[in-house]
Amino acid sequence: MNKRFLVAALAATFLSPAWAADSFVIKDIRVEGLQRTEPGTVFSYLPLKVGDTFTQQQAADAIKALFATGFFNDVRIETEGDVLILAVSERPVIAQLQINGAKEFSKDQLVKALKDNGLAESRIFDQGLLDQAVQELKRQYFSKGKYSVEIQPQLTRLERNRVAVTLDIVEGITAKIRDIRIVGAKAFEQDELLEEMALTPSGWLSWLSRSDQYSRQQLSADLEKLRAFYQNQGYVEFNIESTQVAISADKKDMFVTVNIREGEQFRIADVRLGGDLKLPEAELRKLLLVKQGDLFNREQVNETVTALSDRLGAEGYAFANVNVAPEVDAKTKQVTLTFFVDPGRLTSVRRVSIAGNTRTRDEVIRRELRQLESAQYNGEGVKRSKERLELLGYFESVNIETPPVVDTPDQVDMNVTVKERPTGSIQAGIGFAQGDGLQLSASVSQANVLGSGKSLSVSFATGKTSKNASISFTDPYYTVDGVSLGYDLYSRSYNPQKTDRSQYSTKTTGLAARFGVPITEYDRISFSFGAEHTKITLYEDSPQRYQDFVAQYGPGNSTLLASAGWSRDTRDSALWPTRGASMSVSADAGLPGGDIQYYRLSHSQTWFWPLSKNYTLALGGEVGFANGYGRTSRLPFFQNYYIGGIGSVRGYDNGSLGPLDSNGDALGGTRKLSFSAELLFPFPGMKDNRSLRSSVFFDGGTLWDDKDTSVTASSGARYSTGLALSWLSPVGPMKFSYAFPIGSKETDKLQRFQFTLGQVF
Repeated sequence: MNKRFLVAALAATFLSPAWAADSFVIKDIRVEGLQRTEPGTVFSYLPLKVGDTFTQQQAADAIKALFATGFFNDVRIETEGDVLILAVSERPVIAQLQINGAKEFSKDQLVKALKDNGLAESRIFDQGLLDQAVQELKRQYFSKGKYSVEIQPQLTRLERNRVAVTLDIVEGITAKIRDIRIVGAKAFEQDELLEEMALTPSGWLSWLSRSDQYSRQQLSADLEKLRAFYQNQGYVEFNIESTQVAISADKKDMFVTVNIREGEQFRIADVRLGGDLKLPEAELRKLLLVKQGDLFNREQVNETVTALSDRLGAEGYAFANVNVAPEVDAKTKQVTLTFFVDPGRLTSVRRVSIAGNTRTRDEVIRRELRQLESAQYNGEGVKRSKERLELLGYFESVNIETPPVVDTPDQVDMNVTVKERPTGSIQAGIGFAQGDGLQLSASVSQANVLGSGKSLSVSFATGKTSKNASISFTDPYYTVDGVSLGYDLYSRSYNPQKTDRSQYSTKTTGLAARFGVPITEYDRISFSFGAEHTKITLYEDSPQRYQDFVAQYGPGNSTLLASAGWSRDTRDSALWPTRGASMSVSADAGLPGGDIQYYRLSHSQTWFWPLSKNYTLALGGEVGFANGYGRTSRLPFFQNYYIGGIGSVRGYDNGSLGPLDSNGDALGGTRKLSFSAELLFPFPGMKDNRSLRSSVFFDGGTLWDDKDTSVTASSGARYSTGLALSWLSPVGPMKFSYAFPIGSKETDKLQRFQFTLGQVF
């Protein structure tokens, strides 16, 4: 038998001319060595077939093609007469993939990473892919600061040409940034510059924020923040000369050095407008945030560009482009800024599309949009659409893009992409008060029932002094014009006698219907009508004023209720507002026809001012005025205002402030005044975390009764100051506060620590 043998494609290229002379017509092709692969699969990749003339080049091409499939470790070509024999050795299949020792990443994460690199059970094993996958896993661990990680792959041969792959991982310790040094800084202290960076040396909060774990991407972002900080202070020529990152021999500590050149401060010599303005220059100049004589400020320049672009966008110029041309005079240390305006074409919106809403119906989103299809583009309308969708509270994020329509330069599409958040919640509140013990509250609510935008809630609260239960339903778009309709059914029991706070108890049940009518983009008026019945229980030591009221009006009375209100909300966010205000004015009354008549007039308002990128000042206040009228000579005592605790003056027990009776119990009052000043800022060491926000607050308030001068002496204002923390945790929103009462008296009931928590489903 005469056999010719080719070991590999490379060998085929060096065959002697005699081989070429011995070329022949292939009469048959056989494949030997297959275990799992079907012969048809091999033939589908083979560039040869029966009837072809076998040559040196075809042999090389055939071997290359079969190796390229990745199925084989070895490919040989033999001939037996006019028969071509393909002898192959298949690569093994991965039967098992085991990962041991992984803690930083879950097993599922690592299995997915290996699969993305071509390694997975039932796939063909490739040693090169395994080596690449190991290196990729190491890079993942390096990104977590684990530079001493060791990954050892183990292969176990199994029957039927299979292998078991085991990765033994020793993660080691996480390397920490021990020092960050900024060389060349003269105008600012090191600590001030480090405040601009997310990366920090190890500290007592580092375990929470992980800000001491080195990341190349984060360092690049921090260097850009450093550049922006200097340029916001007028250092136009600031430059980062170099950066060095060193790691200790034991791979536990990292050291970062940044070399900078500050340069000199520059002031603005002149500010000019150029190009096709489209609007009067005087109107556009009102939008300029940079002024002649000011220090150069990069942030203000960028904000001016945005303001000019937005203003032109409000006129329909979707592609308005504003470029800044700075003229730097190094001798005088001055910069002349010219804002060149290119408005582009007037644009209309062809189509509005919505994506990401798996639960919320399209109509719920579309009714909030202020930019409509087939209408002229309005940048303010697009911006307001985003704000209104965020204020719904249904979405974690809202993104609106306006890409141009292909081949139509004067049209754009508006693509709204949302990421939904859980809108159903089980809320719980826990507090502890001196003399009042543990206080619990809970509610089950769904703010977006079946994606319809309608809300339903069931809540209850219980403590020593009160028990409340209610069911509420609201349809925010009862009409297409945005008129809302809601219903409330409630039951309230109040027994302050249990804590010697006041000697009476009430039990109230009622129902009401609510209406809301939008009158502007930001304003809304509301009305409600209802009825309630109140049963009063007195005790032997109840104050005489309580006994006189029950003697005159009876222990049980029914009231016809009505209310009207006006609210205005211009906040930029419902969760973390940084600018704008919210305001409400309301009037509540017990109408003639019921057993008692009274009225309440209340006004509350909160303002938000951004002091900087990270700090927001919030000022708020509330006033209230109440009295009886008609057949009710004075306000029913159980309708009095009460202040103290969360929502008014933190640090004091709920409702404990104001006039007291001879026993030291709170009587409430007919006049209320409270206010709060709060500085909001990111949690220290976690300024880029959008789920945590801290604050320093100052609360104050007072309460009095204008018709009972005998008790006003025990009233007076109370104040408190303290720290608060809000956290959008994975299990729901949480709020914590610790207050230090100011001006408290011995008779005051204090509650320094307060918090609420919730569970989202």
